[in-house]
Amino acid sequence: MKQYKIVIVENDEDERFFIKLALEEFKHFQILGEFVNGDTLFEWLEKNRQRLPDIILSDLNMPGKNGYDILTFINSEPELERIPVIITSTSPVIAVREKCLAMGAIEYMVKPEIFTDYCMYPIFQTAICCCISFFSSNSFHSKGVILPSPS
Repeated sequence: MKQYKIVIVENDEDERFFIKLALEEFKHFQILGEFVNGDTLFEWLEKNRQRLPDIILSDLNMPGKNGYDILTFINSEPELERIPVIITSTSPVIAVREKCLAMGAIEYMVKPEIFTDYCMYPIFQTAICCCISFFSSNSFHSKGVILPSPS
């Protein structure tokens, strides 16, 4: 079974813990790192260009660099722009979701009300399944260019 390399960007320690549990339970992911905001993610990406993730799962609202900043940064770096970003947030506001998608997120998920619901949260599992099928094709579409799937 292929495992996809993922990083989690979430400032809330409890939330990060339960996201990690859900991903580990799903068994399709190798967690490369956990970061408290975009600043710490950017530092890690700069030092780990040979070990980039296949997916970035990021909270939207965090102190320091937030989810919007992550989308902007990833899309501005030719070496990183192929990495799909999933944004999570407590906000169900459609305009926020649309802004994230317009900025290049491949998915926007509203977080469950209870942390422990991540493992059984259908939207979370659905979004992760979308990523798997996104990568399962021989190629995937990003910013108008057909790129090869991660190997």
